[in-house]
Amino acid sequence: MPSEESFAAEMEGQLTIDVYQTPDEIVVQSTVAGVDPANIDIDATSESITIRGERHRNREVSDSDYYYQECFWGKFSREVILPQEVDPDKATSSLKNGVLTVHLPKIHKDRSRKISVKGN
Repeated sequence: MPSEESFAAEMEGQLTIDVYQTPDEIVVQSTVAGVDPANIDIDATSESITIRGERHRNREVSDSDYYYQECFWGKFSREVILPQEVDPDKATSSLKNGVLTVHLPKIHKDRSRKISVKGN
């Protein structure tokens, strides 16, 4: 049977996110305060996005010294099926003031364009 320490080491937090749309993109935002950008991994496909990372505690505090312990420290992840197909090759992300923002351009299959025929 696994010990409490090994269970805690394997435990992974679920990242909280906001997902919204603009006319041209799906935007995913999450607060990741205290996470080094090098510790964030984002995988996007045309149908989903997965964000993984790890928040490291700067120092160890004994459990008996806590009054409240609500912050999650350790590995976290979140996978979301997107409401519309996106182009992962054109996705961008930024981290500002502890807020991660990922911009995923929509693929507009319903758009049409005129194609001119060139003669020889």
